[in-house]
Amino acid sequence: MRFCRLFRQVQHVGARSLVIGLLSYANSSLVAGISTSCANNARKRTSQYSTVDTEKYSSLVQSVVSSRTSSQTPASLEEEDGHIYGPVVKSKPATERSAPKAPKNPVPLLNHAKILDLTSEADSGPPTRIPLQRGPGKSSAPSVTRILQQTMSPEQAFYLERWRKMMIAQLGEEGFKEYSLNLFRQGKQFHMALEAIFMSEEVPATDTEPSELVAGYIESVQHVLEDISGVRAIESAVQHQSLNYLGMVDCVAQYRGKLCVIDWKTSEKPKPFLHNTYDNPLQVAAYIGALNSDEHYDYQVESGLIVVAYKDGSPAHPHFMTSDLCLEYWTKWLIRLEDFMERK
Repeated sequence: MRFCRLFRQVQHVGARSLVIGLLSYANSSLVAGISTSCANNARKRTSQYSTVDTEKYSSLVQSVVSSRTSSQTPASLEEEDGHIYGPVVKSKPATERSAPKAPKNPVPLLNHAKILDLTSEADSGPPTRIPLQRGPGKSSAPSVTRILQQTMSPEQAFYLERWRKMMIAQLGEEGFKEYSLNLFRQGKQFHMALEAIFMSEEVPATDTEPSELVAGYIESVQHVLEDISGVRAIESAVQHQSLNYLGMVDCVAQYRGKLCVIDWKTSEKPKPFLHNTYDNPLQVAAYIGALNSDEHYDYQVESGLIVVAYKDGSPAHPHFMTSDLCLEYWTKWLIRLEDFMERK
């Protein structure tokens, strides 16, 4: 009640008296009112808030005690916030940020010693199949998969590890191992089923149809297979001569008239956009560069295709990579490759 009477009284006084009175009242239970000229006080006390710059807050006080709409403008509000909270710290403009990293050795994606074959028909004969040479006396060049795994960003590594721990919490250590093994088996059988389709001149017979384990994946990619022709390589090793890395391409074929390195992927969740495939575009770009450099192939490629198939048979998502997009990811691959070599 005492504060209500005080509030009604302050509507008739100036903002300066109000600020001093409120601050003095809150910090001294001995103050009987807000009057600064009480004759009954035996000794006048000096408030510790007497040095407050009340002019700075006068507009704020007036807006509190007035029932009218505030007349402050956005500019005055910004100025007032500056008095109370300090100046606004703005981020640096884009022009002042660090420039994108560039590879130290910008090896070209295309091999100028080879002819870029843009024909839609493959040479006569079966598709190329070069086995991956490993072991004593064989190539010791690192694989594309290994390089990407060891150079992933801390953010990627964090989410991958969090997913692994979540799966172990649900399945247990042994259950997670079995789950991972099943994924590997499904992927391998899916590739074998596709290989049987491409190597056959006709639709495979009933006894050679894909197993139930991968039947959904094959159904998923049916609409993509209709656009593929002129297969030139299947499950074939490629190695970059100067950069010294290798990999295994799933398929090299025409997709809607464009010769592509094709990478088949399986997924338990939809991946409708290219960025949903994470490092797969870098993998395809690395395979294209290696194939173009490899003397075992008398042609070169400038486009890529990532096909994400689903076990439930829902239509696969084909992600076509144009020549410009492949060049972009080739640059990123070169940076990852240099990072890998520096860590060795």
